[in-house]
Amino acid sequence: MQLKNVFAFIDAQNLNLGVRSQGWKLDWRKFRQYLRHKYVVVKAYLFIGQVAGNEALYTFLQESGYILIFKPTMELPDKMVKGNVDAELVLHSMIQYKNYSKAIIVSGDGDFHCLVEYLDQQGKLLHILTPNRHYSGLLRKFNQHVVRVDLLRSSLELSGAFLRIKKTEISGRSKP
Repeated sequence: MQLKNVFAFIDAQNLNLGVRSQGWKLDWRKFRQYLRHKYVVVKAYLFIGQVAGNEALYTFLQESGYILIFKPTMELPDKMVKGNVDAELVLHSMIQYKNYSKAIIVSGDGDFHCLVEYLDQQGKLLHILTPNRHYSGLLRKFNQHVVRVDLLRSSLELSGAFLRIKKTEISGRSKP
């Protein structure tokens, strides 16, 4: 099948935390190259919480080829920063619906079940890239579309898309 006009819709937090939980850190630039070369992704929308002080990161991601869609964040009483991007990802995948022939959803979050189901019914779902084996049971009925990023680790390591991280970085005690 000749792929053309493939768009990726990426839940940045889900991908980042899922990969880190496996002891790896994603090289975002190499991951974008992987999407471009493996799946001919022409547009990669990255849904991310907007946090003051992360401007250099956002610039780097844009220079790496991502289209950033920001979600305002809020600090919870326990000092955790919350910026759930689910609604934005669904909304933008529908805004762009007529502009792509196939979509890749990058997340293991079951909140995307209705989107994945709709895209599958319309013949527009190419893949669901989940960070690891701990993806939602709601997505299991679409296993024929699931590609686990952790199982791609060895080929992605060869391309340099993953870097080993220290255990302290996984627990959040060290800067990313």
